[in-house]
Amino acid sequence: MSKTTKTKLRRSMLFVPGSNTGMVCNAFIYKPDTVMFDLEDSVALSEKDSARLMVFHALQHFTYQDIETAVRVNPLDTPFGILDLEAVIRGGVDIVRLPKTDTVQDVLDMEREIERIEKEIGTTKKTMLLAAIESALGVVNAVEIARSSSRMMGIALGAEDFVRDLHTQRTKEGGELMAARNQILLAARAAKIGAFDSIFSDIKDKEGFMHEVAYVKSLGFDGKSLINPNQIPWLHKEFAPSTKNISWAIEVIEAAKDAELRGLGVVSLDGKMVDAPIIARAEWIMDLARASGVLGEQL
Repeated sequence: MSKTTKTKLRRSMLFVPGSNTGMVCNAFIYKPDTVMFDLEDSVALSEKDSARLMVFHALQHFTYQDIETAVRVNPLDTPFGILDLEAVIRGGVDIVRLPKTDTVQDVLDMEREIERIEKEIGTTKKTMLLAAIESALGVVNAVEIARSSSRMMGIALGAEDFVRDLHTQRTKEGGELMAARNQILLAARAAKIGAFDSIFSDIKDKEGFMHEVAYVKSLGFDGKSLINPNQIPWLHKEFAPSTKNISWAIEVIEAAKDAELRGLGVVSLDGKMVDAPIIARAEWIMDLARASGVLGEQL
């Protein structure tokens, strides 16, 4: 996926441990929509500094210039948070993922530091934010968090920490996540930003993974975090639009073009009015179809 895609698709966000040299250097070859370098939970305390430096250099390498990059930094109240931010903003990251976002203040504190760094280096690039909701408090505050900053491009469920906060554990059925998923999705849609589901931790269970992907897609999530690159093509295939949806989208777009050529202010298809949101959805379906490889770029 190019950073210049008209409608940015974020079906897959691949977590890459910042201390894993091989993955940091080569994650782009798996073609996720977003590479998510991790400086937090997957990096041991003794490797925090070396991981930060490695991610800083990777962000500037030409192999990552045509793919969206994100970094999960350490919380600001740790010795590593500010150091992480300094490195990744100067490295040119597209998105900073806020870990363990519980309140609006967490977002405002991160935003303040990002703005300071951007001003110091004189960049015109606006680094975006992705808030990870990983606690009951975060879920309760999800609506306010989603609306808290113009930099906020999405909110994501961090299920592993969330279920620990609930004093339970993850199940295949996912009932323990139902309320959190619904709240996060509603908050994201109300704020007109993205909603992203958590990782599926059992990397050997393809059937379970595909079942969960189909479920969160049906709910309306935009994508899912991943820890196994093998899951990327499975995820992308599931998120690909159906032939029926593509045919509908083509009809809508052609009707809109025809109306424009004829100077008509109203678009009609099969006797029904077609307004701007419907046209926008049709265009989104076509972007998704192209990205999924189910039709040519010329359409």
